Amino acid sequence: MPVLFDALALLLVAAAAFAYLNHRFLKMPMAIGLMVLALLSSLVLLELGKTGFKPVIAIARLVDGLDFSTLLMQVMLSFLLFAGAINVDARRLGELRWPVGILATMGTVLSTGLVGAGLFYLLPLLGLHVPLLPCLLFGALISPTDPVAVLSILTKANVPASLELKIVGESLFNDGVGVVIFITLLRVAEMGTANVTPGHVATLFAEEAGGGLLLGTALGLGTAWLLRTVDNYQVEVLITLALVTGGTALAARLHTSGPLAMVMAGLLVGYFSRKGTIMSNHSQDYVDKFWELIDEILNAMLFVLMGLEMLILPLHLSTILAGLVAIVVVLLVRVVAVAVPLKLLQVGKRYRSGRHTVKMLTWGGLRGGLAVALALSLPDTMPRELLVGMTYVVVVFSIVGQGLTIGPLVRYLGLSKTSHDEE
Repeated sequence: MPVLFDALALLLVAAAAFAYLNHRFLKMPMAIGLMVLALLSSLVLLELGKTGFKPVIAIARLVDGLDFSTLLMQVMLSFLLFAGAINVDARRLGELRWPVGILATMGTVLSTGLVGAGLFYLLPLLGLHVPLLPCLLFGALISPTDPVAVLSILTKANVPASLELKIVGESLFNDGVGVVIFITLLRVAEMGTANVTPGHVATLFAEEAGGGLLLGTALGLGTAWLLRTVDNYQVEVLITLALVTGGTALAARLHTSGPLAMVMAGLLVGYFSRKGTIMSNHSQDYVDKFWELIDEILNAMLFVLMGLEMLILPLHLSTILAGLVAIVVVLLVRVVAVAVPLKLLQVGKRYRSGRHTVKMLTWGGLRGGLAVALALSLPDTMPRELLVGMTYVVVVFSIVGQGLTIGPLVRYLGLSKTSHDEE
């Protein structure tokens, strides 16, 4: 039997078992509960592995064979983003285009630079001398708030609707910006700074981000037209599935951002669906439930896989300490990367933020599988082992630590779904 099938079988069985245990006993938000159980299982397996327990080696090989970076970036991410975007109110998101847009662009660029510079000067205090370029690469991969983590955790935390939409909207778009920055810095590392010009950077950004948005718009409008001409829920579900699979493959061939394309397509299909102009209520119910199920299954597999990654990641004490330093740097920089752009909007009278906007955008800016996938894609010419380990520590803290405390923070600040403080 193929190793890939065995690995996927392990992942699904573990996800089902952990989901059952979480639902019956832990009663945590699904994403957090699954990752906590996967982490605990990994720790137990690691201890058993020290005794020579052979099944541990087999499980580690299966996890390693899944190739987390490829699985998430080329397969799962587009499905998860479309499933999330199709449920976002595009009209309300359009009203928040200024704060969402500036946070996704200026905020990500600012965060990349500050995180990179901060670690460049702080890591030597731990005896870790990392050049500036790898530090900036870490800043690029860790700065975007992860849309999968945000959508799976934040929407269940009773956050005010307007504030939730800002955080979700930013996370849907800033991953594209972060990936473009990451790819650009990788090319600088490969070619040398002398061979990369601002023109190269602008062209790359236009191809990846701009091309992805244009492709997603075209695919979304085309799909909406097709859905309008048929009234059969099986066909309509199949059309949306074809949109994501075919659109992702097409984006790869055109060298544009598949995730951004799927975000735009999902927003447009969701917008026209809510208007009631492209499908009946009966069909929309089936389409919504199909994508909700896809979202839950893939999320379960993703967060279990992130927990099991501990089996194959070399986490030394120095790496964990560097990760703890990175947590502090990332959170402090997040405050600046949120406050400065929003302040500029207030000066320009484009937007007026509520009292707790910066606090909630900072703590609600979760990091997830996207950061781990980007870190795992780093070449061996970089201090890859250190950067991957640091990323993993930050992501675990973000999902478990921040994810579990978002709800209490909302209550502490006196916010709720019906609150107008952050409108």
